Amino acid sequence: MALNVTGDERGEWAVLHVSGELDLVTSPLLRQRVHDVVAEGRHSLVLDLSEVFFCDSSGVGVLIATRRLLRSCQGRLRLILPAEGADGGASRAGAAGRGGGAHVNRVLGALGVRRLFDVQPDLAAAVSEESRPLSA
Repeated sequence: MALNVTGDERGEWAVLHVSGELDLVTSPLLRQRVHDVVAEGRHSLVLDLSEVFFCDSSGVGVLIATRRLLRSCQGRLRLILPAEGADGGASRAGAAGRGGGAHVNRVLGALGVRRLFDVQPDLAAAVSEESRPLSA
């Protein structure tokens, strides 16, 4: 399955809605879209990963590179991921049934990098100035 990335704006936040598989073949598309957003001068970015049902190390690499890029320009990055799966409790079939995102949450948790990201449960929370990251 391919990766689909669509853009949106919510106030000062640029939002990229990502769906499908984030892997070696598809991750360059997300990397390019992130670079395009930053090149346009947008330094507050939300990556909605709630519809990503598979993510490998290439995808994680893009997320870490995005964090690094935004930090270098004093920007902000927030990820939208469902809370299920942070502890590895949701099954792959269950994650697919919910539309995904839980897999990405589990992968980030398993690699010990989830704590690096400001993770939010939905778009409303992600673009809120009062939002607090979900606990890891």
